Amino acid sequence: MGVREVRPGIFWVGVNDRTTDLFEGVWPLPHGVSYNAYLVVGDKTALIDGVKAPFSDELLRNIAQVLPPEELDYIVVNHMEPDHSGSLPLLRRVAPDATVLATAAALPMLVRFYGISEGVVAVSDGESLDLGGKVLRFYHIPFVHWPETMATYEATEKVLFPCDAFGGFRALDGVLFDDEVDVAEYEDEILRYFSNIVGMHSKPVLRAIEKLQGLEIAVIAPSHGLVWRRDPGHIVELYARWARMEAAPGVTVIFGSMYGFTARAAEEVARGAAEAGAPVRVLDAGRTHVSVLIREAWKRRGLVLGAPTYDAEIFPPVEHLLRLLERKRLRGRVAGLFGAYGWRGGSVDKMRERVEALGWEVVDAVAFHGMPTSDDLARARALGEAVARRVVGGTPGQGL
Repeated sequence: MGVREVRPGIFWVGVNDRTTDLFEGVWPLPHGVSYNAYLVVGDKTALIDGVKAPFSDELLRNIAQVLPPEELDYIVVNHMEPDHSGSLPLLRRVAPDATVLATAAALPMLVRFYGISEGVVAVSDGESLDLGGKVLRFYHIPFVHWPETMATYEATEKVLFPCDAFGGFRALDGVLFDDEVDVAEYEDEILRYFSNIVGMHSKPVLRAIEKLQGLEIAVIAPSHGLVWRRDPGHIVELYARWARMEAAPGVTVIFGSMYGFTARAAEEVARGAAEAGAPVRVLDAGRTHVSVLIREAWKRRGLVLGAPTYDAEIFPPVEHLLRLLERKRLRGRVAGLFGAYGWRGGSVDKMRERVEALGWEVVDAVAFHGMPTSDDLARARALGEAVARRVVGGTPGQGL
């Protein structure tokens, strides 16, 4: 996409990745992802963040549009994950005199990942670096989302570089800033990024927001996704809501089904929820990637899970989702449970154990033997209605 000026003397020199299929080897990238790197130019120069190793040459070409890469004075490593730091070995060869700046917690990783130990300086929390005409300040924000993560703030132009905080999936389609797009079109991929990557670290996210809220911020320039200059407060508010586990007053129905019995009940659950006035989304866990299921569970306060009994346990795709929601520590959901069984039940009771351990409110649970009868379907419809009535109108502080 070439170079874009973010503010005077601050340039986006990142790259779009439209070839990687799975982020972190797990999460699909149907719309790609950007690796945002930034060049800050004063009397001295600093590169903030890097890119994934296969895109290192493109990063160098972009830097060269502003200045010769070998003249870099500093390389700021906000985060050591290789989608940010993979370009470091090439940068070190091209600019051997550049000083690498990172938190103390990052230094052992620099050695382990890339054998880099010379020309490295650990910056303390709140420390400043005067580049001459530009001033960088460093703020440690551990576990957003690794322990060594920091944010960098350029004080003269009031630009915050928060690394993975406030980022999102999706490559930049010829644009860079929030005022160049319909932001609503990007928000699903931002939420999928948050819920999949950062969600389990929600408490550190809230601590980071509190720590940085005193800064005067004109632009938020994360390491993935849009740069926020028209309304930087919007992305902060989205992240704060999601980190507080707040959700829209709607119902997500996620089910698995082997022979259509549980699927049939899922349609009645959705019907009941819709008739009660709730927006409803229905997803088949066996045919929808768990990355999307996690996002949709994060999005709405009502969550109804349906799973037949399989090997005397929960149907595997639904069980996999529950395991990940436990790992992501999702809280504050109003739940309903349902499912068919053949010769022996168990899935509904086991789902109840899992969601109650998460602290969710269980409105009701419906288990049925084989093909659901008309009475079973009526119970399923009543389940959807009960969950919807519990969430429609919301509880104070719960609406998006």
